[in-house]
This record gives sequence, structure tokens and C-alpha cells, in this order.
Amino acid sequence: MELAKITSKGQITIPIKIRRKLNLKDGDKVVFIEQNGKVVIENSTRVALMEAQEAFKGEAERLGLKTEQDVVDMIKQIRKELQEEKSLSVKFSDPFSGSRPPRP
Repeated sequence: MELAKITSKGQITIPIKIRRKLNLKDGDKVVFIEQNGKVVIENSTRVALMEAQEAFKGEAERLGLKTEQDVVDMIKQIRKELQEEKSLSVKFSDPFSGSRPPRP
């Protein structure tokens, strides 16, 4: 068990053992989660990662991604499509925007 004192501004110093367990560094943020009548402190980055993993659960199967190479190939394809879209938007942009040739 670790002990921390609350300042008049409501601040505490998280004991070093707890910071190490939560892998907290200077500038990191923590979240306070109420669970079963207790308050739990967690590394906010870790919580965000766990929530993202939960949100994406089943997406690989849905997209037919079985290997890491499948993911790499999908990303390459998406980047290629985005680059092509960007090229098209430049070709078909408003002819009156930007610089105009001088009038004769």
C-alpha cells in the first residue's frame, strides 16, 4: 500500500512504485475510473489503447486480413488511392484559382 498527501489545491504526488507500475513519465496523464465502489488510477494512454483495441475487435476478420502482410498491402492500396484522388483534384481544380496567364 502506498500513501500520498493531498495539497490545498487537491494535488497529489503519485508514489514512484505506482508510477513505475503504470509506466508513467513526466507529462503523462492519468484517468480515474470508478469500479465497484472504488476509484482506480490508470495510465490514460493505456486505457485509450485498450479502448481502441476493443473498438477494432473483429475488423481484421471482417476485412479478410489474416497476416501482417495483408495489413501492409491494404495500407499501401489505400495510400495509392488517396494519392490518385489528390492528383485528380489538382488536375481538375478551379481554373480561376491561383495565378492566371497575362491577358494579350
